[in-house]
Amino acid sequence: MKLNLQHIPRVKTITKEDFIKNYYKPQKPVVIEHFIEDWPAYSKWSLDYIKGISGDIEVPLYDDRPVDYTDGFNEPHAKMKLSEYVDLLQSEPTKYRVFLWNIFKKVPALQKDYSLPNFGLKLLKTMPMLFFGGTNSHTFMHYDIDFSNIFHFHFQGQKQCILFDQKQNDFLYKIPHSLIVREDIDFSNPDFKKWPALLKAKGWECELNHGEVLYMPEGYWHYMKYLTPGFSMSLRAITKNPINVVKALYNFLIMRQYDNIMRRIKGQKWIDWKNEQAIIKTNKN
Repeated sequence: MKLNLQHIPRVKTITKEDFIKNYYKPQKPVVIEHFIEDWPAYSKWSLDYIKGISGDIEVPLYDDRPVDYTDGFNEPHAKMKLSEYVDLLQSEPTKYRVFLWNIFKKVPALQKDYSLPNFGLKLLKTMPMLFFGGTNSHTFMHYDIDFSNIFHFHFQGQKQCILFDQKQNDFLYKIPHSLIVREDIDFSNPDFKKWPALLKAKGWECELNHGEVLYMPEGYWHYMKYLTPGFSMSLRAITKNPINVVKALYNFLIMRQYDNIMRRIKGQKWIDWKNEQAIIKTNKN
């Protein structure tokens, strides 16, 4: 048995008009294979290049350990100089990932290596984020708190991407008051005896290669697994959908604050209760 996934459509290139009509308005994902070949980053950016230009910078690292009640929002599990981290990536598999890191504040020269693409959406130039990972490291299945439209540009190696839209929430073992599903689900090889509702979820999948860009619509769940060492850059455009604006504000102003309060009051019991509720609610659905 396998997850019910269809291949994300792939196009060689795309016009702004075709992107808006075929993917943005219907909110469907797409992989664009040849869109950034005129960027200096296309030929320059590699792990060795990033290491050479910013190796002395300390980077935040994350692994796949379960959430603990003492963890702050996006609090790193470790820190390491980028040069040491890249050496680790290239020498052996590691679970450590760099997540949501804005290198451009520390190395402004890198901003000359790319330009904001014209997809017909207003991309946030001040918020390009980098993500690094080693062989078989992965993110938990999650969606972004702000319901942005995400353009995910991959560099070096290969990355597996699995997506679900918000209509699949009932089948994903979503943890209440959070942006993630059960962290012990391996979406690259799920145990359907343990997680049978996943068989009803309908999603998308692709493998990203160097220079390709994945468009992820607003609120899409995404699981990323590095098949080889590599890194990616995300650019985002804020949602204009009034419903998603309300959901994003709720996530920022209510859900996250409530979750933080309950962690302080109940500690690990709150985390354990949420994990149990993910199973109970999914089974009811």
